[in-house]
Amino acid sequence: MGEKTHQQSRENLLGKHPSRALIRELSNQLHVTRETPPCFIFATYDDAAVPVENSLEFAVALRQAKVPFELHIYEHGAHGLGLGTKSADPAQMHPWTRECQRWLKERGLANNHAPIHNKTHI
Repeated sequence: MGEKTHQQSRENLLGKHPSRALIRELSNQLHVTRETPPCFIFATYDDAAVPVENSLEFAVALRQAKVPFELHIYEHGAHGLGLGTKSADPAQMHPWTRECQRWLKERGLANNHAPIHNKTHI
């Protein structure tokens, strides 16, 4: 608990020496319930700031609580890659954006008339 977190963010939010109780209280994977909404999760193997295990632990907690989720682990991409491009061209965005758009559409949470771009490489 806490060893797979982004240390700088934890320090910014909780201070230099947070109590074990505070860390536990704010660890998402420890508070998943059946009422947690479905989740779309993506991470990258390359992320040097937050280990991919952080996303895997959260996905396991969702599975145990029977909360639907979709998980994508991409090999490449730095922490905070966002859309994966500085271009405004949707075809140049990281593949997670198309996958998330599809996932949202399947749940009726996005406009079904918005195009899903077919290009799969940045």
